[in-house]
Amino acid sequence: EVYALKYASLNRLTPIADWVQGGPANDNINIAFVFWLIKGNNGKNILVDAGCSADLPNAVDFGLTAAMRPDSVLLQAGVKAEAVTDIIISHPHWDHINGINLFPNAQIWIQKEDYNYYAGQAWQKDANRGGFVKRDILTLVDLNVSGKVTLVNGDNKEIIPGITVYTGSKHTYESQYVLVQSGKDRILIASDNVWVYDNLKRMLPPPSYGTYDAKAYVAAMQRMKTLASETDFILPGHDDQLFSKFRHITERVVQIK
Repeated sequence: EVYALKYASLNRLTPIADWVQGGPANDNINIAFVFWLIKGNNGKNILVDAGCSADLPNAVDFGLTAAMRPDSVLLQAGVKAEAVTDIIISHPHWDHINGINLFPNAQIWIQKEDYNYYAGQAWQKDANRGGFVKRDILTLVDLNVSGKVTLVNGDNKEIIPGITVYTGSKHTYESQYVLVQSGKDRILIASDNVWVYDNLKRMLPPPSYGTYDAKAYVAAMQRMKTLASETDFILPGHDDQLFSKFRHITERVVQIK
């Protein structure tokens, strides 16, 4: 079973053009902050991303509203924080990684090259570290030293039975997205490798601040359409429409089916 969980919203409407390069500047969109739960039939409770704490300065500055701690949202899906076995990090931006400490028993999965960039080159002079937060990297490095991080080496890797990760989008240095075999359905958790539905609909990348390689971003979306069993099962990272397309469990939780 796959669920989308909304831990916050943006306190204002934003133009689609803020999220889609060449998109309409006069049409607005509601932005959600999302992570995902995969309930396995083998006792595993797997998160894709981990949200963030509402008191993170970036969250305050960015304008998050109606925020709830990710572990509290997870309870609405019937899962306690201690029961989370794994967290697959799509990329290490603050709104996707800051909450990992809320889930003390989880093994963290992140792309090796994304981790290496995040822990190294990103902090050199003139490097691209937009969306990265120092305290998050220190947390991740500490978890790695403690044996709680698995570095995934490359594209098209089945890391857990029924769960395969793919790279190539370049939202960050080597961001990944997640394909889940859920019964007969193949559900693709794109996270920010598809920011909003309009990226996918128009096959347009985000503005330059949203990807390291615009052509790679579009190529990844084209590939996603061949991987998911239907386009509706490609799940974007920040589009509030996600919560009107699928079956409500609560106001903040929908089941993808």
